[in-house]
Amino acid sequence: MAKTLLQLVSQDGIVYAPGVWDGLSARLAEQSGFAALCSSGFAIAASLGLPDAEVFTATENLEAVRKIRESSSLPIIADIDTGYGNAVNAARTAAAFRRAGVQAVFMEDQVSPKRCPICVGEPVELTSLGEAVGKVRAVVDVMEGKVIVVARTDSVGEEALERAKAYADAGADMIMPVSKTFSSLDEWKQCHQITGKPLVASLTAWTWVEREFTEQAMRQVGVKIALLPTQVVLAASTAMRDVLRRLAGGETSSTVSSDYMEHAEFVDLIGFAELEARALEYLPPSI
Repeated sequence: MAKTLLQLVSQDGIVYAPGVWDGLSARLAEQSGFAALCSSGFAIAASLGLPDAEVFTATENLEAVRKIRESSSLPIIADIDTGYGNAVNAARTAAAFRRAGVQAVFMEDQVSPKRCPICVGEPVELTSLGEAVGKVRAVVDVMEGKVIVVARTDSVGEEALERAKAYADAGADMIMPVSKTFSSLDEWKQCHQITGKPLVASLTAWTWVEREFTEQAMRQVGVKIALLPTQVVLAASTAMRDVLRRLAGGETSSTVSSDYMEHAEFVDLIGFAELEARALEYLPPSI
C-alpha cells in the first residue's frame, strides 16, 4: 500500500512528485519508484493542445485527475489553478477534487484566467490580498483537515512574504512560492520562518530553482515537497516530436521502432498480464 501524503511529509527528507497528466504517465511514475504524484496543470493543458493559461475547465482538470487516480495508488497533489472563480467557486472545486481522492491541492493567487508565470514576460495580475485570503479560508474550511491545502503565491519580494504570512494565518497547511517569487535561498528561508509552515517548491524545468534547489538546500529553507511539474511532459513531447519527424521524413517505421521499447515490454508495462489474470478469476472453471 502506498503511504499517505501526511505520512510522507512527516518523515525526514523531501517528497518528490513528478508532474503527470493521464493514466499512462501516472503508471510510469509509480513504476519508476516515486512515492507521490503531481497532477500538473501545465501538463494537463499541454495534453489538450493548450497553453497553461486556465483555458481548460475545472471539469476537464477533474477528469484528468480521476484518470490518474484510477491508474495509480500513489497520493496525488492536485493543481486547481485559481479555484476557477471566487471563494465559493474555489471551495466547490476543492471539494470535488477531495471526492476524487486527492491528498493535497494547491491554488494560486492570480486573477482568473491565470497565466503560467514562466511563460509570460510581464508580472502576472494578482487578486487583492483580502480576496486571496478569503479563498484560502474557503478551501481550508471545505477540506476539514482531511486534505493538505497548499497556498501558492505568484507575487514577488516583500509582497510575497506578506501574502505568504496571511495565507498561513488563514489556515493553509503549506506555502508554495513559484520560481519568480524569490531570487535567493535566503528569501525562501525567510518565508519559512515568517509563516511557520513547510514549503512546497516547484522545480520547474529551466528555472533557477531547478538548478539550485539541491536536497540539502531545500532542507535548509524548509521545503518538504518538491514538485517536478514539467520535466516529464517536456521529455515525452521531445520524444514524440522526434519520432514523428523521422517517420514524416521517410525513415522506415521498423528503423524508428528499433530505438524504443519493444511491444512486449510495453504490454507488460501497461499491465496486460494482470488484466488477463483478473478476467480469468470470474470465468467458470474449465472442464
